[in-house]
Amino acid sequence: MRHLITTSDGSHTLYVPELGEHYHSVHGAVQESMHIFIQHGLQALPAGEGPLYIFEMGLGTGLNLLLTALKPLDRPVHYVSVEAYPVNAEEAASLNYGTLFTDHPEAAGLMKTIHALPWNEAAELRPGFTMLKIHAKLAEVDWTKLPQFHLVYFDAFAPDAQPVLWAEEVFQTLYNQMHPGGILVTYCAKGSVRRALKDAGFTIEKLPGPPGKREMTRARKSI
Repeated sequence: MRHLITTSDGSHTLYVPELGEHYHSVHGAVQESMHIFIQHGLQALPAGEGPLYIFEMGLGTGLNLLLTALKPLDRPVHYVSVEAYPVNAEEAASLNYGTLFTDHPEAAGLMKTIHALPWNEAAELRPGFTMLKIHAKLAEVDWTKLPQFHLVYFDAFAPDAQPVLWAEEVFQTLYNQMHPGGILVTYCAKGSVRRALKDAGFTIEKLPGPPGKREMTRARKSI
């Protein structure tokens, strides 16, 4: 059973006792996601025309998706996320993300929609923003049915908890599924993960991490 935890910035996360893992940093769930996935991922993309395709490994609480949907973007967004163990309706309703963004009154409605929309069907989260939640393990995904991605949020549980998700073969699959110049961002700065990313073809950047974490990783596919 997952437990609701309030992190240092007042935002919630969930704790999984069986894995000894939190979905987000206890030093601040929102500030971690903003730092890693929005600042060093979404906002680091070069300007472009046409639809923006984003892939997230691990929908989890829906926080990364919510933060992305709240950003004003000048192009249509297609967001695909894979999740093997979705949070249930009670857990989703307990999360306080929808009430934290006073300058975004639409946040509460978006959070409800994120978790209410059906799995395995593309649907409109808001005008110009389409999402597809895939209920499956990563190894079960049919990549031939998915687009090439400009941006990957890699937010699986830590390598010690889910080592199979951090293997070179996984990163090679993602590399092949990305546009040239595409970006992958993750909170993980472990040496073995960076080596796996490099062996898959990515160029690695070491960046300062969010509060409570010294470093994070950004990987780019060559142009």
